[in-house]
Amino acid sequence: MSRAFVKEDSGADTLPERPVSASRNLVTRRGLALIDAELARQREALAAAGAGGDRDAVAAASRELRYWSARRSNAEPVDPPPAGEAITFGMAVTLEDPKGGRRTFRIVGEDEADPAQGRIGWVSPVARGLTGKWIGDEVVLPAGAMEIVAVDPRPEEA
Repeated sequence: MSRAFVKEDSGADTLPERPVSASRNLVTRRGLALIDAELARQREALAAAGAGGDRDAVAAASRELRYWSARRSNAEPVDPPPAGEAITFGMAVTLEDPKGGRRTFRIVGEDEADPAQGRIGWVSPVARGLTGKWIGDEVVLPAGAMEIVAVDPRPEEA
């Protein structure tokens, strides 16, 4: 049978694009370094996949490269102000609940958000609720009401 009539089963043609957020791409210096590292990693993955003739891996790495290239091209590095009276992007915020339990969040870019590590995307409801507030203010989060007890404006290490 001629190969012209055989459909090769490859996900390469059906791999959907990763959606790119319509929000501004604010990033911390750490976030920008993470994007650059991911771009390098995906370039290596593409080269390895191409050398190995793995079409599915080529498609996956190409898709990731398109996504991270788009994120890098519109990245807006932002450093928090060294001092201020309002919480903004890049700052770490410590909250305390009525029982004395504390939780610290750092407001970061969407791609570097990791809630388990205390990094929340600036477009998240929690970050939006904290933005513009200051020490002593109360915020209502899904876990309940909490008071802002500390703010650290120093940026994270890249």
